Amino acid sequence: MVYNGMGGERSSFLKERALAFLDIAKTCYERKYYSLVLFNVEQFIQLYLKHLIYVKLGDFPKTHSLIQLFKSVIKVYGDCEIKDFYRRNLETLYLLEEAYVSSRYLPRKYEEEIAERTLNFANKMLKVFECLEKH
Repeated sequence: MVYNGMGGERSSFLKERALAFLDIAKTCYERKYYSLVLFNVEQFIQLYLKHLIYVKLGDFPKTHSLIQLFKSVIKVYGDCEIKDFYRRNLETLYLLEEAYVSSRYLPRKYEEEIAERTLNFANKMLKVFECLEKH
């Protein structure tokens, strides 16, 4: 299918790609590519946040910052629970932003425990995202 950047096709593409990154993160964990787990979880969250914003606004901010995208989702969805979730997990979001940058430019490695925690966080994020989509 060709995505022409219009309407539901783009939104659907972003969500499908996000879920594919989550699946890749799980495979990376199984193969002990722990640094790539973090990268792929970051991509999952980034694209899913863009999907959520696109659904409501028909566009999304042109940034790779999870922090900025999360703030946009909070603003667009206006749900206090998402704001609380953001505040409780701010450190993890910063870690994932750092992992995104370092995966390209720095020789940074992450341990199995961090990769496992990150995957668990991704699964929580998926539930939050699905909840937001229902409202």
